[in-house]
Amino acid sequence: MRKKNNANKILMFSICLLLMVSMLSGCNGTNNVNDTAAETSEPTDKPAADALSFTAGTYTGEAQGKEGVIKVEVTLGEHEISDIKIVSQETSGIGGAALEQIKKQILDGQTLAIDAVSGASLTSTAMMEAVETAVKQGGGDVVALKAGGVKKAGEGKTEKLEADVVVVGAGASGVSAAVTAADKGAKVIIIEKTATIGGASNLSWAGKFYNSSAATENGVKVNVEKEISDWIVNNHWRVDAAAIRQYVTKSGETYDWLTKKGYITSFLNFAGEQLHVLPAYETREVTLRKMLAESVEKNGGQVITETTAKKLITNEAGDVTGVSAEKLDGTTLEITAKSIVMATGGYAANAEMVKESFGFEGINGGLGQNVGEGLKMSWEAGAKVPDNFGGQMLHQTLARATKKLKTKYEPFEASYPLMLTYLPNFMNVGSSGARFRDEAATLTSVAAANTSAFNGAYHLVIVSKSQLNSLTAKGMSGVKSPSLPGMPPEFYAEFADQFTLENPWKNADQVFEAMVENGDGYKGNTIEELAKNAGMDAEIFKETYDKYQEATKTGVDTEFGKAADYLIPMGTEGPYYAIIAEINNLGSVGGLLVNTKFQVLNDKRVPINGLYAVGLESEGVLFNDTYVGNGVGIGYSFTSGRLGGEDAASSALKKVQ
Repeated sequence: MRKKNNANKILMFSICLLLMVSMLSGCNGTNNVNDTAAETSEPTDKPAADALSFTAGTYTGEAQGKEGVIKVEVTLGEHEISDIKIVSQETSGIGGAALEQIKKQILDGQTLAIDAVSGASLTSTAMMEAVETAVKQGGGDVVALKAGGVKKAGEGKTEKLEADVVVVGAGASGVSAAVTAADKGAKVIIIEKTATIGGASNLSWAGKFYNSSAATENGVKVNVEKEISDWIVNNHWRVDAAAIRQYVTKSGETYDWLTKKGYITSFLNFAGEQLHVLPAYETREVTLRKMLAESVEKNGGQVITETTAKKLITNEAGDVTGVSAEKLDGTTLEITAKSIVMATGGYAANAEMVKESFGFEGINGGLGQNVGEGLKMSWEAGAKVPDNFGGQMLHQTLARATKKLKTKYEPFEASYPLMLTYLPNFMNVGSSGARFRDEAATLTSVAAANTSAFNGAYHLVIVSKSQLNSLTAKGMSGVKSPSLPGMPPEFYAEFADQFTLENPWKNADQVFEAMVENGDGYKGNTIEELAKNAGMDAEIFKETYDKYQEATKTGVDTEFGKAADYLIPMGTEGPYYAIIAEINNLGSVGGLLVNTKFQVLNDKRVPINGLYAVGLESEGVLFNDTYVGNGVGIGYSFTSGRLGGEDAASSALKKVQ
């Protein structure tokens, strides 16, 4: 689950601190981590002299990035790009590092022919657009400056390394695998395509470690056999029962293992569920790097960041014997090993792949670098594509309007549409105009996400003038909201003091008008007009609306059985608004079939010698067609990494003997 409970100022400070640590310990190669040098690129052809011709001065450019506006000040001499100052930027560690990397490449190469940084493509594109805008203002020839492409300093060079175990990917599962393998006595090399260690665990909220010592001490104990039985039934038996048993019975040990390693989680009795809140955000990457230093590097291994795996190396027998990767400077890195562990985080950022496998067209809320290379490499090496391939971790609802509204309104006001997507009191319809669920599903994150995704790329939340007036006068209590919207804490961190049921929604009508003007919602003075403007079928929507209105009068929802307390009258006069609500995908689930030793299986369900998988890419053994857990994603990542690393090391060391 991707949730945060820090206040906004603390959150901002924490992320900045994390970024600073990441840049100091990652990009500069300090802290005993073998990171790739940042001085990597030069243009294939230097820009022609007339391309480097400007009206000297300082110019400003900006562009929308993934999380916010990126603004730069570019200083131009008559024949050079002298300096780039990043005035405002996003707060993501990967995104912030990407900005600095692109800035350096532009200044060093005097070129705009720059490749996007792995894991930060949207941020990279926005940075380039902002710089290009400023250069144009100074009379620069952007087309000429972008010509020729980029030649990397290491192109054509090959570096060869050897290890007992190679781990591809340095998120929670990859780090855990590398550390336990090294603790078993294996020489380990772990490679990571970005400059950041920790992956999605740096963003996660809590993990589930069944019957951990902390849970037991707090008097919360799960009936293991019932949990396993219910899990299997709830996933329609299309799971690996042995894998589920292993996770449920072994994950508690992971809590103690992490604690001994200095990665301290805090037990939380979450309505009877055993959740363990991860450490403070700003400490996570630092702790994981320390774990790697004290195990992997201490045992003669290496941690290599900004290096992307490209292909698994196999022998004539089909055994996997290594991995070929590309370093940031273009150097080909060939690492041979006895065991190779894939921990590359899945493919949720690959929109085409997600749509093809799952039919989902919503938002990727996970990491931009997770585009499926690890899966494709493994499939090419003979790995089976699981029968249940395609599952995703759909976990949050988003209002398309929020980002643009925040440029004009305070965070609380800008979040009005978002908050309504989490309440059961409003009519929800699909793109055709038909209702598709009891809106009480909005009270449970997984139910809300999956019911929506099953009905299209988005759904619409209908709000009437009468309901908007009630919100303006009495806040969410005016529409009888049963509780505060169940949004992740980071969604309301900026306005936590205003986030109450009774707080009146001032300027609500102006906010909803702005939503429509921005193209992120629809308005109609009549039901028919709203249907037309929103692209719904007018006849279907009118029938849906009439039935819903009748339900609000009688208190009986004959279509979906929604409780009478949530059936709030919509009035009889416009205007009416439709909020565009989309679902957030936190990550893909599965893609490689593994056994309980985390060996990757081929089409005959026989282990491929030398190949292992942990984390999200192996998680398909736990779920049927989509993720329905709470804290399982991060709990399984740490647990599968811990166990898979041990197995990979044991096998590798036997081969050495």
